[in-house]
Amino acid sequence: MTAPLDDAEMARWIAWKRAVEAVDAAVAHEIHSASALSVPDFSILSRLIENGGGRMPQHELGLMLDWQRARLSRQLSRMAERGLVSREDGPGGRRTILASDAGRSALTAARTAHAQAVRGALLAHAGADRATFWAAVDAIAGAAPDSRHKG
Repeated sequence: MTAPLDDAEMARWIAWKRAVEAVDAAVAHEIHSASALSVPDFSILSRLIENGGGRMPQHELGLMLDWQRARLSRQLSRMAERGLVSREDGPGGRRTILASDAGRSALTAARTAHAQAVRGALLAHAGADRATFWAAVDAIAGAAPDSRHKG
């Protein structure tokens, strides 16, 4: 059996969780303030526009996001109600998701806020030994069961 974390290890674990939460919260706040988008809205529009040119089969979008079908469907319904996306039925019952002009505009505003928040909440704190810090982060990310980019 593996020994429990000692006090120093536990303190590092707690600091890591708080840091991740602080960066995520800062990014979410800046995105929402600049564009009224939630992080899930931003994730969907980013992939839809940057990987699909604004048009993508719903199934592909779900795979790219690694979301369950029901979660994606609910989120897309909320986004469609707000005019950010639309759905188009295709052959075989397959749906295609389209970014609206409003969705594209919101993503443009959110992208600037996202970059600013990431730089301020994360990158500015990497410290003098950035190579070691980022090597460790990359190693952790690469070891994740599913290391696809989540946005």
